[in-house]
Amino acid sequence: MPFPDFDPVLLQIGPFALRWYALAYVAGIVLAWLYAVKLIKTPALWRGEAPPATQQQVDDLILWVTLGIILGGRIGYVLFYRPDLFWTNPLEVLQIWNGGMSFHGGFLGVALGVAVFARVNRIELLRLGDLVAPCAPFGLFFGRVANFINGELWGRPTDAPWGVVFPAAPDSLPRHPSQLYEAALEGVVLFLILRWATHRAKLLPRRGMLTGLFLLFYGLFRIGVEFLREPDQHLPEVLRQYATLGMLLSIPMVLAGAWLVARARRRSEPAARADGAVPA
Repeated sequence: MPFPDFDPVLLQIGPFALRWYALAYVAGIVLAWLYAVKLIKTPALWRGEAPPATQQQVDDLILWVTLGIILGGRIGYVLFYRPDLFWTNPLEVLQIWNGGMSFHGGFLGVALGVAVFARVNRIELLRLGDLVAPCAPFGLFFGRVANFINGELWGRPTDAPWGVVFPAAPDSLPRHPSQLYEAALEGVVLFLILRWATHRAKLLPRRGMLTGLFLLFYGLFRIGVEFLREPDQHLPEVLRQYATLGMLLSIPMVLAGAWLVARARRRSEPAARADGAVPA
């Protein structure tokens, strides 16, 4: 099927242009913020413990997370996928509105922001990570939909009836809409897994469990979809035959996630005091 005729600019007034790509990030961040507030305001999920942060702290954390997403995502994209921009077109490094954000870079940026915020506010890092993790799929879903609207990060050629001919691709072959596969897996399915962990299994009191589940399943989903994505052209040819950069960057996430899940399963839940306060 032909690529839908999307205009990447939703609204333009004079020199100001509101792009779908920017709107996707705003929607993901706002929904994640609202969901985090909802989680800390649901005492039953914490099974007698106090949430790791107050609403005021969650409101403050959003700024740190936003900076981590933007700076980490863009710097990571340039370092991992387009290092040539540093010497061929340095100004393009700053043009995030044209697309080109790396999840792994954004993840590292957010992780750093959360770690610094936790230290400054004297919050246990894993507990704060367990609050942030179930909120992340909102941004992942909208980000991947924005990738599709931008006609970027297409998949390998396919003869499937839902194959899409992307205008920016180097040929006119139908290709996997891998952006939508990732939106479904990293956004919808991952959200449902973490929603089960928070609301049905009540796993929030187990330090690191939600963080581990996020890392584990995101990494597995990303590695799986990478088999259908167009290989990174800047990698050595011998490596492109067996792996993509997305796979290589996701393997440490899977290993770290599996370790955190196993660690959380081995450790008993901390006993909460009768007044609901967190034990020292």
